[in-house]
Amino acid sequence: MIGITDIEAAAERIAGHVVRTPTLPSPGLSGLLGVPVTVKLELLQRTGSFKARGAAAKLLSLDEAERAAGVVAVSGGNHGIAVAVMAAALDVKATVVMPRSAPARAIEIAEEAGASVRLTDGMGSAFALVNDLRDEGLTLVHPFDDPVVVAGQGTVGLEFAQDAAGELTDVVVSVGGGGLISGVAAALRALRPRVRIWGVETEGAEAMAEALKAGGPVPVEVSSISTTLSAPSVAPLTYEHVAALVGEVLVVPDREAVRGCLELAEHAKVWTEPAAGCLLPAARRIVERVGPDARLGLVVCGGNASAADMASWAERFGLR
Repeated sequence: MIGITDIEAAAERIAGHVVRTPTLPSPGLSGLLGVPVTVKLELLQRTGSFKARGAAAKLLSLDEAERAAGVVAVSGGNHGIAVAVMAAALDVKATVVMPRSAPARAIEIAEEAGASVRLTDGMGSAFALVNDLRDEGLTLVHPFDDPVVVAGQGTVGLEFAQDAAGELTDVVVSVGGGGLISGVAAALRALRPRVRIWGVETEGAEAMAEALKAGGPVPVEVSSISTTLSAPSVAPLTYEHVAALVGEVLVVPDREAVRGCLELAEHAKVWTEPAAGCLLPAARRIVERVGPDARLGLVVCGGNASAADMASWAERFGLR
């Protein structure tokens, strides 16, 4: 299990390479949800998501031989961007494998950063190709199945615990492969042990919810529009953290995640992606269960969606 000392060490390692993102009360979301809401704005992080933290932590931990060999990463979008950009900043050659369904802008950014981008037909084949490239000598920067990466993502929770004013009762975190929520939960359990931690997935990207039902990681069919949450399975590492530290993982429809993006734009004045938009429908369910004494914290994990993407999704789901 990742501990607070691991996360504090990661914070020291990546300081100066990533942004300490704002933690702020949101009057707009507080009014919308009817309870006080504090947001951790990871969409203002380098590369537009929290992923820069774990990527930086891993790249900065490499020895000279690993740096010389170069790194490989698999991603539905944000992790690939983060590895490409952070590797370029640290003068490490990177290869990024993405499914063809990844956002076009994510592929473009990774290429512009200098990474070699390889496209596959789906996430399952993307993970398979990465394993082949690792066997050829590249160093894997896994999006979630790596304690160094998880500790890096845990710095989100470290900052949230340090910077959030007042008492939080419930913190809500999106779940893809589980690296973010594992690290955040480890930090919050150490620093704010009374806080309840909730995960959120979208329908068609339910790897953690299915793992919790099965008692361990299982493969899932990926169909959600939220490609940044679309891991084909979680890892034993992240499953164990979530099973031990997280109260429940909620699953919401894609339509509600897109509506959440539109509400975040209108009420919180931030531009997000569905992986963050899914927080709002989950938050409503949490408030219904917890009641008016809830004090919510939302980890707004990323904002790498284009205006064209959002317009297309809004039209698809009949949202205006």
